Amino acid sequence: MYAVIKTGGKQYKVSKDDIISVEKLSEDAGKKIKLNEVLIISDKGKPLVGNPLIKGASVDAEVIEQTRSSKITVFKKKRRHNYRRKKGHRQLVTNLKILKINSAEKKESLEKKRKDDKETKKPSTTKTTKKKTETKKTATKSKKVEDKTKKTAKKSKSKAKSTTKGSKE
Repeated sequence: MYAVIKTGGKQYKVSKDDIISVEKLSEDAGKKIKLNEVLIISDKGKPLVGNPLIKGASVDAEVIEQTRSSKITVFKKKRRHNYRRKKGHRQLVTNLKILKINSAEKKESLEKKRKDDKETKKPSTTKTTKKKTETKKTATKSKKVEDKTKKTAKKSKSKAKSTTKGSKE
């Protein structure tokens, strides 16, 4: 069983007893927290996907430690201008141990939903779509014919313009 959670603007795929490093959280080491932003829960290869979150689902975790990640080097350079700047950065992170994945609904209701989804997908509407496309084709043909008649009528109605100096013909 695994879950996809969202914290610190990132998504993590977690399962029970995993240890993950996330953006710094305000809790102290040893405290238990509940992560409520659960996007997907999968049990035995049958995922339940939220829209965008699964209501009522959560993941219980324990804060192991507050630490800093490994150092990254930030180097800026503009060639032919003797411009070089070198800086380092260590991001603050929190290490979490996943204790439990709590699903919003019982397994029975999940199975019922999946069965309902399969039943709604089975009926096909090929007959109705064929009829609709045929009526659309005939409607577009009649519009084309009407457009041609309007254009020819406009051309015949145009008259020569007259000016104050004389008439143009």
